[in-house]
Amino acid sequence: MKKSPALKTYAIAYLIFLYAPIALLPIFAFNDSRVIAFPLSGFTTSWFVEMWNDQQLWIAFKNSLTIAVSSALFSTLLGIFGARATTRYKFPGKGGILGLIMLPLVLPEMIMSMALLVILIGMGVKLSIFTIIIGHVLICTPYAVAILSSAFQSLDRSLEEAAYDLGETPASTFRLIILPLVMPGIISSLLIAFTISLDEFIVAYFLGGNQTVLSVYIFGQFRFPQRVPSIMALGFVLVCLSILLLTIAEYFRRRGIAKTGAKDTGGFL
Repeated sequence: MKKSPALKTYAIAYLIFLYAPIALLPIFAFNDSRVIAFPLSGFTTSWFVEMWNDQQLWIAFKNSLTIAVSSALFSTLLGIFGARATTRYKFPGKGGILGLIMLPLVLPEMIMSMALLVILIGMGVKLSIFTIIIGHVLICTPYAVAILSSAFQSLDRSLEEAAYDLGETPASTFRLIILPLVMPGIISSLLIAFTISLDEFIVAYFLGGNQTVLSVYIFGQFRFPQRVPSIMALGFVLVCLSILLLTIAEYFRRRGIAKTGAKDTGGFL
């Protein structure tokens, strides 16, 4: 099939539009000026020092880390159950149930956040880190199910049957045979869910109450022009962290595919 020059030009323009703002982060993070504008004034690392000494930032980071770790663990656990059920068993309403699980992928976060806020307030639940975790688990679970479904689908069922023939129970077969084979997918799911939760803003803003999390803290700091350079430095650090986590997740995804002998149909990177 002949490649279209117009399509190639569009793809390049799209990538520039998508990643050019991210490429500006390190430029202004090391720029020796509190004004975010060209021409650059010089090179400095003072904004990273200012970021490091910000106590409110560390409180927000600690809260976000708690939320991200909890959300990754719970969503991956739910993803294991959901992926195992949908790939291994047949039951009435399977398609509809799977559709409901994956609905947060296409549902606007604004609508979902407002709905959760109304429900939680109606139930008398105080907004806190716990309510943010609830919202983030709802968002991250579809990603976990999608990743783990691919891992479970690539399993050879003859391995389970052989384990049953050797006297293993379904529980011991799942623990000794299945889990080790899908472990790369589980690790990939944990890392992806952690990254999504750490970067998420809308749910954290609606459901956080008076608890400050990293994304909401960054949003609030843009009201103060003198704080923008240190926030650019923080943004550069978060971009590097996200790239690192996604790279590790892709490594474990490909390792899992190679381990089961399945065909790689594409991934995150």
